[in-house]
Amino acid sequence: MKSSRPTLLTLALWTALLIAVSPVYSQTRLKDIAGIQGVRSNQLVGYGLVVGLAGTGDSQQVGFTLQSVASMLQKFGVTVPNGSLKLKNVAAVMVTADLPAFVHSGDTIDVTVSSLGDAASLMGGTLIQTPLQAANGQVYAVAQGSVSVGGFSAGGGGGGGSVSQNQVTAGRVPSGAIVEQDVATTLAGDGNIAITLNQADYTTAVRVADAINSAAPTGVNGAHAVDAGTIDVAVTKDTDVVSLIAALENITVDPDTAARIVINERTVTVVLGGNVTVSACAIAHGNLTIQIANDADVSQPAPQSKGTTVTVPKEKVKVTEGTQHLALIEESPTIDRVVKALNALGVTPRDLISILQAMKDAGALNAQIEIQ
Repeated sequence: MKSSRPTLLTLALWTALLIAVSPVYSQTRLKDIAGIQGVRSNQLVGYGLVVGLAGTGDSQQVGFTLQSVASMLQKFGVTVPNGSLKLKNVAAVMVTADLPAFVHSGDTIDVTVSSLGDAASLMGGTLIQTPLQAANGQVYAVAQGSVSVGGFSAGGGGGGGSVSQNQVTAGRVPSGAIVEQDVATTLAGDGNIAITLNQADYTTAVRVADAINSAAPTGVNGAHAVDAGTIDVAVTKDTDVVSLIAALENITVDPDTAARIVINERTVTVVLGGNVTVSACAIAHGNLTIQIANDADVSQPAPQSKGTTVTVPKEKVKVTEGTQHLALIEESPTIDRVVKALNALGVTPRDLISILQAMKDAGALNAQIEIQ
């Protein structure tokens, strides 16, 4: 195991990942931080077959592919004896799609095709007609078309050579599904339009309601915050709801956010929001370096001892503790001083995660820590 002091490249990477901005509010359009309740997409899924593959389809061990092909042929009046199918150009796939709001019968949407068996590649294949169902079991679209795979693969002979680029067992069929039935969307239910914030916040919800009441667009009979994420807008009778929503979307507000630090330990990413504040504290951080080297010594037996020459492993371990520094961080309404002090300590992103958590436990960090 080896741990060393941070290099300039590591410090530069940490500086790029550490986002520090001052808590200055900016005017934001309502459409950028909220949406209309009831306007949503729906997930569709279906099971189908991709045909026309160049010998890269499912093997004979994938029984459900053979059953699917036999069932399909039977629908066309072709009866196939059990066990007589020898396929290598067909693959069983799952087909998924998102049905956006406001689509109508006859519109087309993109679909994603993913191999379900052990097919080597879907390149060059064609998805045959596949019904796509929603969670309620109803068919809302039918997909069919050529599969576009964004990659390539190459094989080798007995040597086992193989080259692949991107994923070749999944692809897309652009505009490959035709919508069969509309999805009803209600914009103004019971004379109200419900606005939903992307991130629930009580302060932002109240500010949105106040901004709507101040702007007073035509057709609005008053707005109030129901909770941290919902604002109800009363609509007068016979109002053009679409025009009203367009006017509401362009109202500017001052959104508020809680002081939050987001940590992703898998990618060693740390993001500090601009509202993060700190109390006075002192931080000490030291580095421990452990170097392990494996050498080999030769053991030579004595003459006429009938012994054999052997290699004896020899391990060298060196432990060095770096100089520790104590950094004083003064109370600050922003995180500028935190960044400067931690840069002076020369901490790595992974060390920063431990330091921030320790500052939170000590009560010196006024922010929520969210670990992804």
